[in-house]
Amino acid sequence: MNRMTLPGLVDTAAVLHGERAFLTVDGTRRTYAQTRTAAATMAGALAARGCRPGDRVAALLSNRIELIDLVLGCAWLGAVVAPLNTALHGRLLRHALDESEPRFLYVEGELAARVREVGYAGEVWVTGSPEAPVPGIEEALDAHPSRPGETAAILFTSGTTGPSRGVRCPHAQFAWWGRNVADSLRLTADDTLYTCLPLFHTNALNTLVQAMTVGASMAVDRRFSASRHWARAAETGATCVYVLGAVVPMLLAQPPGPADRAHRAWRGLGPGTPGPLWDAFRQRFGVTLVDGFGSTETNLVIGSAPEDCRPGYMGTVRDGFEARIVDADLSSVPDGTPGELLVRTDQEHAFATGYLGEVTPDPGAWRRTGDRVVREPDGWFRFVDRVKDSIRRRGENISSYEVETALRAHPDIAEAAAFPVPSTLAEDEVMVAVVPRAGRTLDPAHVARHCAGELPAFAVPRYVDVVAALPLTETGKVRKSMLRERGVTGGTWDRCRHDPDPGPRHE
Repeated sequence: MNRMTLPGLVDTAAVLHGERAFLTVDGTRRTYAQTRTAAATMAGALAARGCRPGDRVAALLSNRIELIDLVLGCAWLGAVVAPLNTALHGRLLRHALDESEPRFLYVEGELAARVREVGYAGEVWVTGSPEAPVPGIEEALDAHPSRPGETAAILFTSGTTGPSRGVRCPHAQFAWWGRNVADSLRLTADDTLYTCLPLFHTNALNTLVQAMTVGASMAVDRRFSASRHWARAAETGATCVYVLGAVVPMLLAQPPGPADRAHRAWRGLGPGTPGPLWDAFRQRFGVTLVDGFGSTETNLVIGSAPEDCRPGYMGTVRDGFEARIVDADLSSVPDGTPGELLVRTDQEHAFATGYLGEVTPDPGAWRRTGDRVVREPDGWFRFVDRVKDSIRRRGENISSYEVETALRAHPDIAEAAAFPVPSTLAEDEVMVAVVPRAGRTLDPAHVARHCAGELPAFAVPRYVDVVAALPLTETGKVRKSMLRERGVTGGTWDRCRHDPDPGPRHE
């Protein structure tokens, strides 16, 4: 069986690691051998219900064992799984179903009403019902001879800047993710990986493959809890944790306690961690965060390692990949100059084969990422902004990331988002939404004055909204499209009206 396919990974891991503990999900524990059996019998259960190789099976399931069984069972059968964000409903759920065009839909009981409301016409399986495909009910099937370049899953982007898009992810892309990230994190068979990120996105789904690649154990929780995160890491025996940059300030905002260090974790994958928070995280929790660049469409192109990190930097280009920084005309820019990151690979089928409805890109072509980054002369890459999130005010390009970093340095701010809104003078004005720390209050004028002491004058926000929470995706990313759409309201504080002189200026 080809090791660059998901069935090949499952089968090889079962042969090599057999009775070693592999999965702990929602109270269910599986060895590697049991996981192979579950995948094969889930394939049999799917086949008994009319599913055939090439069919698409969507899932509206939270982090539960049925979702992992479905992912591996579809791969075993040669079907294509499309795990959907469990927060979707109404128009957005209809959009995802229209995009993915599944023949079958496996849905969690409490979410089934949403499917009926959008008028899905395919066959629906509800967890816990007699019709639901459950491993062990049907006979196990032999694995379908999938090829590495065939689509294994359709994963949807987060949709932070617009409608989410379905990405065709081939079998080998998962295999390369497993190899590349396991190497970056220095994972071994002695590790236990702990994630509470959703399995319908790349990060957590690829944690599954990392574990299989090295023979490690993996523990999965239903959802993220800032107050319980380190206690759960201790209970699962985690040696490696998986967080996102947006989660890091949430954990640091928790009151210090004995659970902060009462665990075995010593490193974690933390893409997008703000530089100023990196050392504070390591000092408090004893965990070194490893950054990198990867996306649903690509792989771990740029990365670092626990013994070789720089706060605020993604890392250097990994073997098998290339990266360049370009301007708006796609011409390369000098080191130290911000521009859009383009990437390509010579690892066969390591990148997605494109979006649904689009022609498969040339395997050797440069891929645009939509990220503004800087390459330093020594080869280290630093994230600046999403291209669509950059703000241009009075001829100056402003990084929303840098504005947010300045805001997070305010002692009373728990989280912040900076984004552009239209200016009456053309171009943009800078607007921010800030969330106060628990028990604190925020004066927008003080927020602006704080920024004036941290940022050049052209980057100081004009508009400030104090909000109870930021709109987030299921992976903790801020939905800036929602903030931009809402824009300036009657309750928004306007520096030009209320505080025309915010304090110190740095031109």
